[in-house]
Amino acid sequence: MPTHAVTNQVPPLPEVNTVTSQPALDEGLRRWADQAAYDEVCALGARAGSVEAREWAVQANEHEPVLRSHSPTGDRLDEVDFHPAWHELMTVAVGAGLTAEPWTQPSGSGAHVRRAAGFIAWSENEQGHLCPISMTYAAAPALSANPALQQRWLPQLASRSYDFGLRPLDRKRGALVGMGMTEKQGGSDVRANTTRAVASAGGPLEGGATYRLTGHKWFCSAPMSDGFLVLAQTEAGVGCFLVPRALDDGTRNPFALQRLKDKLGNRSNASSEVELDGTWGVRVGDEGRGIRTILDMVAATRLDCILGSASTMRAALVRAVHHARHRSAFGALLVDQPLMQNVLADLALEVEAATTLALRLAHAVDEGDTALSRLGVAVGKYWVCKRTAPMVAEALECLGGNGYVEENGLARLYREAPLNSIWEGSGNVNALDVLRAITREPGSVEAFRKELALAHGHSDTLDSAIAHVDDVVRYAAEPGAAAGARHVVEQLAVTLQASLLARHAPTEVADAFVASRLGGQHGATFGTLDAGLSTAHARGILDRAFST
Repeated sequence: MPTHAVTNQVPPLPEVNTVTSQPALDEGLRRWADQAAYDEVCALGARAGSVEAREWAVQANEHEPVLRSHSPTGDRLDEVDFHPAWHELMTVAVGAGLTAEPWTQPSGSGAHVRRAAGFIAWSENEQGHLCPISMTYAAAPALSANPALQQRWLPQLASRSYDFGLRPLDRKRGALVGMGMTEKQGGSDVRANTTRAVASAGGPLEGGATYRLTGHKWFCSAPMSDGFLVLAQTEAGVGCFLVPRALDDGTRNPFALQRLKDKLGNRSNASSEVELDGTWGVRVGDEGRGIRTILDMVAATRLDCILGSASTMRAALVRAVHHARHRSAFGALLVDQPLMQNVLADLALEVEAATTLALRLAHAVDEGDTALSRLGVAVGKYWVCKRTAPMVAEALECLGGNGYVEENGLARLYREAPLNSIWEGSGNVNALDVLRAITREPGSVEAFRKELALAHGHSDTLDSAIAHVDDVVRYAAEPGAAAGARHVVEQLAVTLQASLLARHAPTEVADAFVASRLGGQHGATFGTLDAGLSTAHARGILDRAFST
């Protein structure tokens, strides 16, 4: 046999529909949205799983954004060039209504679930470009603090037209919005920000009181967005401002891109350091209440962190299962090996729990259930995002050395995996926010309890965990609870996920999750499901996890 003959190698991942091949997403979309939404998202899922879209993802990450700080004559440009594949990805995402469109729809319409399912389905292909998509979605509730700005900007943020380029808002068919909160001296402690905002009446912007901002923002993602929600100090405290890249008269707002960040992952997306020097902004909300104003944006982006992390895990699982179905070792396909079945089934449980939780929280937004979403999003953001990195690492290991090279996409997913756990508040910030919600917003705790109670009677193990939530809540209100905040969040998150699977997932999925995550039938790593449980149900769980 020639030495170059290729045997026992896995064929390329076939074209799949990222909705219909994933029952947890498919069923959740049917459950909480209407038929028209289902049909639209399924069409997007087919696009996401196409060879063409996968090639866009590869190209957008291999050809990273390039900063053009100056023109050949030395004039400031402060623009970023993207590969055409980036624009193709953005065109599809915006055209699918993944930006601010749901905020223009009536409560209870299912628009947020439709958008959340679409976000998961499309993000399975490429994650970086979803950053400006997410921030544009999240900007809408923050802009409600200034009705004049909201009326002017929301139609453009909700548009399905991707219109790249820096021009005044009235010359664009659609617009994107980013944010600028973090500074090098403060990080998550935005009250330590030193950027200053000085009132300057009659500035060249419409929509409210105008200010001039001066300072340095350490992280500013998607710098080619049309506007940014920025925090800056005023005489009354931290304020929130909408800062456009182009002024209403067509001239550029001072917005110096000092450098692009050289990041671990998320490399298709440009993140920058920005210097503001007399930059014009319009105040959003009351002066000195900027943190409260921008928290509405933060809450929405945290939901997207859950959606994106669930999708990243799913993309990793798909590659691991596909590999195991085609690769043989020690006389049998990997997928038929009991220990590999244990690993893959365990990963599949994690993905289904994350996906179901994500869609349930989007449904809460649809229903205007702010009490449940307040605590549920904080809990979910911490837990789902925290689970993504070890889950993707385990999926990569299923491919062995083939997982460690770039060609199959798992290496890119591995670099991407930690991002959402950092973005919009890392683990400690989110865990402390959960304590804050429990102690200051008792309505959120009551809504959480009611949601859990819907699964009462599934099993003694789950019933016991639901009852234990009262003990967890009491502990969270005690002095010194901050040191145990992470444990609080873990208990709440896993119990909530288990309750949702008990109500909505097949029996073998729900029982395996409850037994492993709540019943002690699990070790410290993935692939440690109880052997009897794994043998009985692993193949069914795997067949459900990825159906082609």
